[in-house]
Amino acid sequence: MLLGKIFNTIESRGLIFLRLGLGAVFIAHGAQKLFGWFGGAGFEATIAYFDQTLAIPMPLTVLAMVTEFFGGIGVALGLLTRVAALGLAIVMVVAVAKVHLQHGFFLNWACSEGIGHGYEFNLALFAMSLTLLISGAGNFSADKWLSEL
Repeated sequence: MLLGKIFNTIESRGLIFLRLGLGAVFIAHGAQKLFGWFGGAGFEATIAYFDQTLAIPMPLTVLAMVTEFFGGIGVALGLLTRVAALGLAIVMVVAVAKVHLQHGFFLNWACSEGIGHGYEFNLALFAMSLTLLISGAGNFSADKWLSEL
C-alpha cells in the first residue's frame, strides 16, 4: 500500500536532530521568500527576481517557496517526511543548477562583492533530504505514529 510506504520509517532516535535542523533551515528560507521574514525579499520581490534573473516562471517559483516553507514544517514534524524530503531535494538541485554551480564549491565566507556563494551548503541540504527520503522520519515523528494506526 502506497500510504504504508510513505509513513514507514526506520527505527532511529537520531533522525529527529537531522529533521529539526533541516526543517529549521527550510522554514526560515521559505519564510524569507514567502513573507519577507528574517530580512528576506518577500513574495513579490522573490517572484520578480526568479523570473527576471533566473528565468523561472511564477508558478514554479511559488511551488519552490511553498515547498521550502511547508516542506520544512513537514520535515521538522516528521509528517509526510518522504514527500517533503523529495520536494526539498528537487529545490536544491534547481538552486545548484540555476544559481550556485557557476560560483564553484565554497561559500563566499568573506562576502566579497561580486562573488556569489558556491554549492556546498546546498549539497549538504540535498544530502540531508536524501537521507530522510530513504530512511523516513525515524521514531519520534508523526509518520511513525501514523504508521502504527
